[in-house]
Amino acid sequence: MITRSTICFTCLVLFSYSILAQVTLVKGSVVDAVSEEPLPDVLITLEGTSIKSNTDEVGIFVLNCESAVGNQVLILEKTGYLKKRFPIVVNKGSVLELGGLTLDYDVTVQKDLFVISLSEDQLNSEEDGLVENMSGLLQSSKDVFLNAAAYDFSATFFRPRGLDNASGKVLINGIEMNKLFNGRPQWGNWGGLNDAQRNQEFTMGMSANDYSFGDLAGTNNIVMRASRYIKGGRLSIASANRSYQGRLMASYNSGLVGDGWAFSLLASRRFGEEGYVDGTLYDANSLFISVEKKLSQTQFLNLSAIYAKNRRGRSNAISDEVFQLKGNRYNSFWGYQNGEIRNSRIREVNEPIVMLNHFWDITSKAKLNTNISYQFGKTGNTRIDNGGTNLVNFNGQESYIGGGSNPDPAYYQNLPSYFFRNSANNPDSYNYEQAYLAEQELINNGQLDWPALYSANIYESSIGNNAIYALQEDINEDKQLTANTILDLEISDKTRINSALNFKNLRSENYAMVNDLLGGSGFLDVDFFAEEIGQSTEDQLENIAQSDLENRNRIVVEGDRYKYNYKMDATIVDAFSQIQVKSKMIDFYLGGTLANTSYQRIGLFENGNYPGNNSNGKSEKTNFFNYGIKSGLTYKISGRHLLDFNASYFTKAPTIRNSFENARQNNYLIQGLESETIYSADISYIYRSPYLKGRISSFYSQFKDGTDLGYYFTEDLAGRGFNSGDAFVQEILTGVDKRNLGVEFGLEYQVTTTIKLKAAASVGQYIYSNRPNIYLTSDDFDDRITFGDGKTNLKNLHLGGGPERAYQIGFEYRDPDYWWFGATTNYFSNAYINVSKLARSSNFTTDFDGQPYNNFDLELANSLLKQEKFNGYLLVNAVGGKSWLIKKYFLGFFASVNNILGREYKTGGFEQSRLATYPRLLEEKNRSNGRIFGPRYFFGYGTTYYLNLYVRF
Repeated sequence: MITRSTICFTCLVLFSYSILAQVTLVKGSVVDAVSEEPLPDVLITLEGTSIKSNTDEVGIFVLNCESAVGNQVLILEKTGYLKKRFPIVVNKGSVLELGGLTLDYDVTVQKDLFVISLSEDQLNSEEDGLVENMSGLLQSSKDVFLNAAAYDFSATFFRPRGLDNASGKVLINGIEMNKLFNGRPQWGNWGGLNDAQRNQEFTMGMSANDYSFGDLAGTNNIVMRASRYIKGGRLSIASANRSYQGRLMASYNSGLVGDGWAFSLLASRRFGEEGYVDGTLYDANSLFISVEKKLSQTQFLNLSAIYAKNRRGRSNAISDEVFQLKGNRYNSFWGYQNGEIRNSRIREVNEPIVMLNHFWDITSKAKLNTNISYQFGKTGNTRIDNGGTNLVNFNGQESYIGGGSNPDPAYYQNLPSYFFRNSANNPDSYNYEQAYLAEQELINNGQLDWPALYSANIYESSIGNNAIYALQEDINEDKQLTANTILDLEISDKTRINSALNFKNLRSENYAMVNDLLGGSGFLDVDFFAEEIGQSTEDQLENIAQSDLENRNRIVVEGDRYKYNYKMDATIVDAFSQIQVKSKMIDFYLGGTLANTSYQRIGLFENGNYPGNNSNGKSEKTNFFNYGIKSGLTYKISGRHLLDFNASYFTKAPTIRNSFENARQNNYLIQGLESETIYSADISYIYRSPYLKGRISSFYSQFKDGTDLGYYFTEDLAGRGFNSGDAFVQEILTGVDKRNLGVEFGLEYQVTTTIKLKAAASVGQYIYSNRPNIYLTSDDFDDRITFGDGKTNLKNLHLGGGPERAYQIGFEYRDPDYWWFGATTNYFSNAYINVSKLARSSNFTTDFDGQPYNNFDLELANSLLKQEKFNGYLLVNAVGGKSWLIKKYFLGFFASVNNILGREYKTGGFEQSRLATYPRLLEEKNRSNGRIFGPRYFFGYGTTYYLNLYVRF
């Protein structure tokens, strides 16, 4: 008997079926061609349309193709696999089922590992100016130009669009990793985990990003979820001569198994007594663990932990004089102790990261990703402290004695040029004799004399018990809590809204610690080089030299904090929202952000130069309210021809580093501190076809009201408000304007199925666009020092750093029998030195009485201050590899050789500000036997190699 309820149910089923039948869908799954394991996070796109999706954790995808019927091409892409195109026919109102689509492993993927590994060598450097030359854009990309920038240009410190890595955002599982101290990602925090960083989502420039408002150098989200890794394992061993000598790495991913669990584990070790530069040890161990649980069909919970501890020996910038005598591998920071290499400048990073991620598909149209991360640990940098002091009593009067000479064998007083300092251009035989002896000492030895430091401490102990030399370690202990929530809402098949709310809180302890007393028994915690020490009143002896007035004349031992000790609190809250609209002809986005940033210093020592709450206790609390807006569109002339345009206007709070005049000693904020304003635009023509793809872009960026802080020793301040002209100063620039503009180009042509040709180029101009404000502070004088109108003449000078122009031509051969080879020729030019800001202020042109120097010659002065442009250079690189498929195992190797021709070149450098007046600099440049305080340079590596053997199962 047919009841009314049966009739109603039957009608409902038929109605539902009729509705479903009207939906035009393409459904399918993607698996590994060899292992037949499901592949998650494969990008599925209908060629020439904005229709795209990603496979889920079991390799399944669904595309809504209402607006694209008829003959279509389905494109499958995933990092580490060869791109595939599948012709399909989409019928209106039907569902096309595509089962078991396959992707083949890309044997050339090892190039990716090589690039990331060597990039760490540059990104972790803390040498003056060097770290600023690197961009965060060092991952592979489908864009032809960005591939060239990542694989070949980055070794020369080339910066895409002139932007350093503080202008790019790096995220892990949606959590921003850029450090609050300087705005830069510290790649060493997750170094060595290459195989776990395969899944990356990169957004170029300020274009639409699903997770963040972004920044000019782009946004890169590294997906490190256990369920998103391909099931299987990998073992590899590598040898190199660049930053390390060897690397061992092992990883295994379970895929989604059992009742919805997934596990991922990776461990690696990188090691070497020295890299390409002498004495640069490398000792790093990395571990990554991720566990994910499928809570339901719509919810996943992922817990990840990263431990990447690394120690490495640092190197220094050298003068031309030292380069001519010792070459580009020379490093004065190390010497032999008991027959073993010991570097005095060791950088150690140990900041574990724990994060919990919740992924919730609320509906098929709404997704919510909520994350929390906690990072803790410390970063330390060692150096020799030669300010050891003894407090002795002579005839009832207490006096400080001590202060050792600078032990650096490349210190200016140890170089041949120093011995001609008083003889101008008329040296005598004695000058030549002393210069020759210094030259031979540097050539034949030239390394740090560790035994001499121990001997000096033993001798000083017989006078006043305290060491004169010690190994100081500057330590930052950070504890950072980050939380955010990211909403992805699909309003329709053409409209999406992305929104995010982020919170960051940093508690940072910063202090100097006695790392090694070098055979001494104690170290007196006073500043031996403080102004007037040892020659003034007892009151000054008891105050100005003290690191902490509450613990006067304190004797410290290994492990004790001394010199400076303070905390820094920082909090950032920001919100981001964006709408994306896609249509057949135009894709459009509009996004905005609001942020509030606050910093506060809490001094733990009462410094003798800044008594009371000038150094101890809480500083004034900073607050910066920032905002931004961005928009862009892509006009699809056809499936192959596109025009892309992006524009943005936003403000950025200064970093912690650039907010305080001298955070190590006092609570003073930089005068005139304000947020930087940035506006930019770029336009691109993009062509893409099965055989030819390319892009040409024009870009423009303007930076206004930036702040910069520098430290150095100068001799040229006599009469500027204090008696001595010598002082270690903090140089503060505010109101800094910069302009970056240029054109970049990339082209790739698939000549045959095995041969690919490629070309790339970038031509830019990156300059200061105004005369910024400048002033100096120091504990050697009471008031801030300004010069003339308080400006420095930087307008139209180039920003120091990597080359403004880069060109590449190359090819790649990929054989069907699983071997491949490629080579590129790269030419770089128009790189400039970082100029001295002090030498371009009124301090250079006017005497202490405010009048121009006698015999001042404007034309000659301009020649003295002309910015140095480095010579262009040509680098030839080659890469290749072979892979064997043995049952379901991939066995292979990858090899790369950079700078095959062994070219010598300068990658960057900086002028010293020690001599910064017209008469002193004129005398310095006229020395016929070499400059004493000439510029210091960073030199590129000669021929380097990388070899990697691996097995994938």
